[in-house]
Amino acid sequence: VQLQASGGGLVQSGGSLRLSCAASARTFSTSAMAWFRQAPGKEREFVAAIRWSGGTTSYADSVKGRFTISRDRAKNGVYLQMNSLKPEDTAVYYCAAGSFIILSTIRVPSSYGYWGQGTLVTVSS
Repeated sequence: VQLQASGGGLVQSGGSLRLSCAASARTFSTSAMAWFRQAPGKEREFVAAIRWSGGTTSYADSVKGRFTISRDRAKNGVYLQMNSLKPEDTAVYYCAAGSFIILSTIRVPSSYGYWGQGTLVTVSS
């Protein structure tokens, strides 16, 4: 499975962006897809995840109420709508896919076996 992330860019504080992640194929066992981000000098952190079957979502507290993750099962795609962006949201955003992920590990980067190349989001103040 190859993941291709897109949609990053430069936006002013308070603005919006929509990230997209297209999977080249869906393995039978893909159970969740997620977005993580990594700011300069910081560790990669969880942003949002969605279970492929059922669509249950999970969000980091820092983005809850501002970001929305969604999926298109027909297109093997996952999206991240980001509203009310803040300068602290500036980071490289990565999409990820994983198999047999349980709820307790859905926020853990090592749970995901497939990663996209990342797309840079810069929020100016």
